[in-house]
Amino acid sequence: MNVKLIGFTPNPEKIPAMSAKLTHSKTKPEDLDKTSDKELKTILEYVIDLGHTSVIEHTYFTFAISDVSRSLTHQLVRHRIASYSQQSQRYVNLNEPNFVTPPKIKKDGTLKKAYEQTMEMIWGKYNKLLKMGIPAEDARYVLPNSACTNIIVTMNARSLQNFFELRCCMHAQWEIRKLANLMLKEVKKIAPTIFKKAGPACKTKGICPENKKDCPLYPK
Repeated sequence: MNVKLIGFTPNPEKIPAMSAKLTHSKTKPEDLDKTSDKELKTILEYVIDLGHTSVIEHTYFTFAISDVSRSLTHQLVRHRIASYSQQSQRYVNLNEPNFVTPPKIKKDGTLKKAYEQTMEMIWGKYNKLLKMGIPAEDARYVLPNSACTNIIVTMNARSLQNFFELRCCMHAQWEIRKLANLMLKEVKKIAPTIFKKAGPACKTKGICPENKKDCPLYPK
């Protein structure tokens, strides 16, 4: 799995902070830029702690994500306040086997061998269909959920916070949890104030939406 932050809103924390000040003062929009960075950071921390996070919707982040499974992206696109551009199995010939192996299978030699043999068989059938003149858009029907794909994702900061609450959770599926943590690591470098407390809901809100009391992170 590779995750790279390839774009983001210039001044990613200044714009939300200016927006927050605008809603709580008589300052005209054209004069907001005169506010010191220190004051803006204080304002931003204040409104985020209050839960008034609509102002961070002004900030967007774009990620290039590669070598993840179709199983992961089927979960990812359920986060609807976002924009996605995914590698097409219709237009791209995927004749070379490229797939994700779950850790629980990878650590067991017997299971790993059986899994890889299954993948080889599937790709053999896929390539046979292509050689028979079946178009890639139809041959792809035999490809597994484990097939690797690439995707570009754009989300605003508020949507990302929600994404992290759900997908950094210990009960999220392992692959998308890994993705969420890598994305969180990237945005913290760019917008540390916005994402200072970002993470699973047990850390951000002190609650467990799954009510899994056996989880090591379950709020005491």
